[in-house]
Formats: sequence, structure tokens, C-alpha cells
Amino acid sequence: MAQDDYYGLLGVERSASEAEIKKAFRKRALKYHPDRNPGDTAAEDKFKKLSEAYEVLSDPQKRKLYDQYGAEGVKQQFGAGGFQWSDFTHASEFSDIFESFFGGGGGSIFDQLFGGGTRTRRGGSQRGSDLRVDIDVDFMDAVKGSERRIEIAKPELCGDCKGTGAAPGTSPSRCKHCNGTGQVRMSQGFFSIAQACPVCSGTGQMIEHPCKSCGGQGRVQRKKTLKVKIPAGIDNGSRLKVNGEGEAGSRGAPAGNLYVVVHVREHEFFTREGENVICDVPISFPKAALGCEIEVPTVQGSVILKVPPGTQSGKLFRLKGKGVRALQGYVGDHFVRVIVETPTNLSRDQRALLQKFAESCGESTHPQSKGFFDAVARFFKNL
Repeated sequence: MAQDDYYGLLGVERSASEAEIKKAFRKRALKYHPDRNPGDTAAEDKFKKLSEAYEVLSDPQKRKLYDQYGAEGVKQQFGAGGFQWSDFTHASEFSDIFESFFGGGGGSIFDQLFGGGTRTRRGGSQRGSDLRVDIDVDFMDAVKGSERRIEIAKPELCGDCKGTGAAPGTSPSRCKHCNGTGQVRMSQGFFSIAQACPVCSGTGQMIEHPCKSCGGQGRVQRKKTLKVKIPAGIDNGSRLKVNGEGEAGSRGAPAGNLYVVVHVREHEFFTREGENVICDVPISFPKAALGCEIEVPTVQGSVILKVPPGTQSGKLFRLKGKGVRALQGYVGDHFVRVIVETPTNLSRDQRALLQKFAESCGESTHPQSKGFFDAVARFFKNL
């Protein structure tokens, strides 16, 4: 098999789908990963070729060039020196997969080669982590909208050192070991790997006089109360983003964001399905048989509903535009499901009257029953 036969390297057909190509690369990359084959330069070379093959075949444009012109057709996509590790655009896709196979360090090859395992900036600054808070809101508060106060504890920028970590009146100095870059390089086979400086832990700075308030961290733990607006129409499980209210960044980097996950409590008699609302309304048998008008509740107020004579239990009535107004402005409908109640605890007179009523009813007054029992009779006749 030729070294530049990308399909052969991954062991897939030329008609393979994107998912099949990804699965094949993952399987073979795990086999030839340098951490699984320490000191094996042949395995390292195979790992690099597999990465090159996946980079080409996972990109529709590069794959088209390769299919038409072969490896020569895609070399210009990588520059004069051919495929380099900086050309590999899928490091973050697979770093977590390799990490799980190699006990927390397996993703280091990708992290070190492509910088995928860190968000640390020059000077050691790092964006603050995002935070999540879960809150419960009442059904009608979610429908109509409301405002909630939430209290969170999070790292905030130290007011004394302004996030530098150095005591007031002093400033961090450049790390002499890495010359302020935060990284040192080492060679491993044909790899040239950049690692965090062991002296300054990748910050590129040394703090000789730490701030007493934050111990040189540049951040202090504080509690903060926030007002969060719950927009009208929000549904259960929705997530609200509050910019800049996550953890403070280190050494002047931006803060993370706060995500508020909303859980809507169940209502006593309303059930929501999207922007539609369903409500079960019980009525008596006489009202269902004779017809009536009933007052029904909706999320937009009460409505008078006309129930026609002969209404069956479970019948749905639609009240257009009486549901929930969605965040996009669309308004759902309200559905009333009529539940016909069977009377209980009848008196002697009530039982006598009901018996007379039953004797006076013919089959024509119970069309559903007649249809059902006619079908049952045909069923047994055909057995």
C-alpha cells in the first residue's frame, strides 16, 4: 500500500461516509498513538500519516482534490513542506478520546502539538470558567415572565492587586527560565513539543511579593446577588446566558459567563405542550347530554365555552390564540378536554329516576355503544 493512499491508510472504501472515515481514524490512531508505542518512530510516523489522511478526507474540498489528482493535488493545501502538525484542524475533536484511553495524559500529544488543551494566553492570563445555576419557577411566572434574585459564590477579581496577584506597589517579573513565554520546548522523536514552564507553571511571570488579599492568585471568593429576568414564554429546561457573570479571568483575562437553567414547576390543572396548553374540565352527565355553557380558565384569563348537546367524554375544544406567547412572538392555543363525570352516592329517588331513563333509552340514543356491540357480534360470529 502506498504511503499516500489515504483511503488505504484508514482502511475505508472510496465511497466511505464522513462518519465511517472518522471512526476508522479513531480506531487506527489509538493503535499507533505515541503514548501506546513509546520510542517507536515507525508508529509515530504512522500516526502522523493517519492524521494527514484524516485531515484530507474529512474536508470535502481537500477530498475532492485528492480524488481527482491524488496526493499531489492536495500538497498545495499544506504548503511547500507538505503536511505539518499545525495543519491538523481536528485536535480538539479527539483530545478527550485519547485522554480517556491513556489515563489523563493521552490527550497530551494533541494538547502539546496543537495547543488544544489550554486556553492560557500570553502572560499567563486565562478566561474565567463558565458557571451554571439551576432555578425553579412557577408555571405562570414562566408564562407571564418574572424576575428572580439569585445568589452565587464565585472567584471575583481581587480589588487590591487588580488581578495581577502582586502586592500593591509591586508588579510581576518575567520568568527567566522561559523568558516570559510560559513554555519550554523539548524534542520527542520527530515531534517538537511545547510544554508549560515548570518554574512559572506556564504563566510566564514570577510574583516575588504576592498580594496578601488573594495570596497571589489575583482572585478572591465572594458571594454576589444577581437579578435575572425570566422572559415570558420560557419553557422547562431553557437556559439563560448572563454575560460576564461567571468566574473572573486570571491576570486581566475576561470573565466567564453564567448560565441559568430554568425548571418550570407543574401546574395544578394546566399542562403545557410547546406553546399550547391543555386543561381537563369535568362536567356532569346531564350537561354533556343537554349542552351547556361553562367558564374555563386559560393562561390569558377565563373564557366562556359552549358545550354542544351530546358531547362525549374526552372531547377536545380548541380556543385559538389563548395559549402561551412564545419567545419569538407566536401565540399557541388552549385546548379544553371535557371529562364527563359519572354520578356517585345516588339517593333512592335518583336511582329510580335514572332507572326509568335507562329503560326509556333506545339504541338510537347511544350510537357509539350500538356500533361497538354490533362489531362484537360480528367478531364472535366469524370465529
